[in-house]
Amino acid sequence: MHPAKATAAAVTTLIALGAATIAAARHAGDAALNAPPGRPLPGDPRVTVHATAPGQVTLTRGLATLRPGVYALEGDGVHAVVGPVLEAAPHEPDTVVRRLERVTRGSLEPGARLHLTPYVHSGDPGSALGLDFAHVDVMGELGALPAWFVPGTRTTTWVIAVHGLGATREHPLNVLEFLHRFRLPVLDLAYRGDPGAPRSPDGLGHLGDSEWRDLDAAIRHAVREGAQRIILYGWSTGGAMALHAATSSALRHHVAGLVLDSPVLDWEATVRALASARRTPAALLPLAVRAAQGSTGPHGDRLREAADPGGLRVPALILHGPGDAVAPWGPSRALAEARPDLVTLHTVRDAPHAAMWNADPAAYEEALRRFLTPLV
Repeated sequence: MHPAKATAAAVTTLIALGAATIAAARHAGDAALNAPPGRPLPGDPRVTVHATAPGQVTLTRGLATLRPGVYALEGDGVHAVVGPVLEAAPHEPDTVVRRLERVTRGSLEPGARLHLTPYVHSGDPGSALGLDFAHVDVMGELGALPAWFVPGTRTTTWVIAVHGLGATREHPLNVLEFLHRFRLPVLDLAYRGDPGAPRSPDGLGHLGDSEWRDLDAAIRHAVREGAQRIILYGWSTGGAMALHAATSSALRHHVAGLVLDSPVLDWEATVRALASARRTPAALLPLAVRAAQGSTGPHGDRLREAADPGGLRVPALILHGPGDAVAPWGPSRALAEARPDLVTLHTVRDAPHAAMWNADPAAYEEALRRFLTPLV
């Protein structure tokens, strides 16, 4: 081939490869930010049902199925809740037997491949927990946001609960009974991108950076309804939303405390984790992060500002642990170390993202009780 033609061909090939790489990175970045409710996250693996017996279910043995605590088995048309491992129950070496607490929907059939998730309740506060509640609409900047309101006798101190990545407002049901026993009114919010709520204008999630304005709308709603003190309770990106609201809301003086479960405090690290979980090659991860920032804005800077220890003004309880593959717990630990006057860190080991309650409900609720008591 003539040298000039060879050079031109090589340049054309490099340009094509570069364009393909950029396109792949953009796709990976957008996929990382598009975690629709109900879609499994890293740490929610698929497991196989081998057999069932009264009060028992046999699953393939693995790190996930050996986790301590209470989890859900979920799949198409199936929702069941499993409790502790029953080591004394007869089983093959490659299986594990767990206590079967209940089958909420469908049936557990041998051979079924189901996801192990933290979402142990299915339905609304009435159907899942037998609690009186009301459907309410919170008016946000994009339109009406559906929410469940569970009343309590401490009428001037409210909890506003906001779920996180891949979840819906069913996730806060895990602690709703506890909060109800504490006599606190709870507003369990659906925000942009959730079923029944408006979509984000670009169709993407922003890991709390824009979603926090829906939480701000919920604060306004609560204050109009008589709340004087508000405790923001957020899981995952809901934790990031709570921090944004506590520092940026015009009504932040009503915020009396923060409960942050597995909070997303490092925007770039979470985008990398989500892109990696979507099988993005390691070499493309830095480009995927930059592509995500290009799609939605440089949100890492704003999250770092919201999570700045110097800006924290109210007590915070952080429930997090080193097993989180989505939101690294290092920033949570650093925040607690920087502000021991305001931040309590409850470390939970052997739990995946947003499953801190599941690993040990009793210890989790005791930490929550100790934190909430002086606030109410």
